Amino acid sequence: MIILGSTGSIGVNTLEIAKKYRLDIEVLVAGRNIDLLNKQIKEHNPKKVIIAFKEDLYKVNHSNVSFGEDAILKAIEDSSSKIVVNALVGFLGLKPTLKAIECNKKLCLANKESLVVAGKFIDKTNLRAIDSEHFALWYLYQNKKIDSMIITASGGSFRNYPLEKLKNVSVKEALNHPNWKMGNKITIDSATMTNKMFELLEAAWLFDTKKLDAIIEPKSMIHALINFTDGSTTAHIANTSMQLPIAYAILDKVEDEILKPVNLLEISSLNFLKIEENRYPIWKIKDEILLNPDLGVVLNSANEVAVSKFLDGKIGFLDISKITLNAVEKFSSLKATNIDDVFLIDKEVRAFCGN
Repeated sequence: MIILGSTGSIGVNTLEIAKKYRLDIEVLVAGRNIDLLNKQIKEHNPKKVIIAFKEDLYKVNHSNVSFGEDAILKAIEDSSSKIVVNALVGFLGLKPTLKAIECNKKLCLANKESLVVAGKFIDKTNLRAIDSEHFALWYLYQNKKIDSMIITASGGSFRNYPLEKLKNVSVKEALNHPNWKMGNKITIDSATMTNKMFELLEAAWLFDTKKLDAIIEPKSMIHALINFTDGSTTAHIANTSMQLPIAYAILDKVEDEILKPVNLLEISSLNFLKIEENRYPIWKIKDEILLNPDLGVVLNSANEVAVSKFLDGKIGFLDISKITLNAVEKFSSLKATNIDDVFLIDKEVRAFCGN
């Protein structure tokens, strides 16, 4: 298989699954964590390696190494691998997603931005979402009439933080997620609840429904619930590890133990909280985004600019949501009629947000 984003948390966990099931790695794609990449090269012996920047080429311990977006797309096209795991972060994951589909590869998609910005242009036939929430919904799905679907949120780094102090929180505090060890971007998105907006949009495209909502479950033990028309509800409970959704995405069927089972007596209790707009201002536009999923590209582009500014210390934490909300209001009438429009809208929104 090809792994895009091999040194991130999804990539690292994917390589663990590959090792467990003795799966060959043809191509590794990584960013700037060259030390970890070199360890992965030594252990998994890929035929080709691609990194982000030309100036890092000399650091990579491999005879067939290249850099940049074009190299990624060419590697997907030229490969004999049947599986592409796309764990790249952000809008830059879209072109590899489209290329993998064009080449009839099975696409194991952790790059949620692909569906958020271009869901209506993406063929989902050979797509498997790598996400605990969407995996849980798929796992629960039966031949029964569904009323609605609910995904859960952890509440992020500031779920119990005094509201009046949120404007002054540091980057370090925002990156301190209570439940998951993830990359910087997704950790900030979790703190603002933008990540959950993305996941609702993904679910809308994956399951062809708009009857979706999210609630906070602070322990991240329940990943999703389905309400059936007969009045019953099922929940998916599993420990916090991405290896389960990764294994199913790659293998389709899993009968071995991937995670230790949940011990309900150790958990002792679970509680559920409403996502409040005063703590998570982005939630004000949840219904608007679900009713008009074309706004996904605006939501994503503005958020990427805003998160980057926050991580660089240029804006405060609460400004992330302000920038995004302003952009969604400004571009609320935009609609993409083809995939090229998505790239144009992305560019325009970034310019508006001061990228």
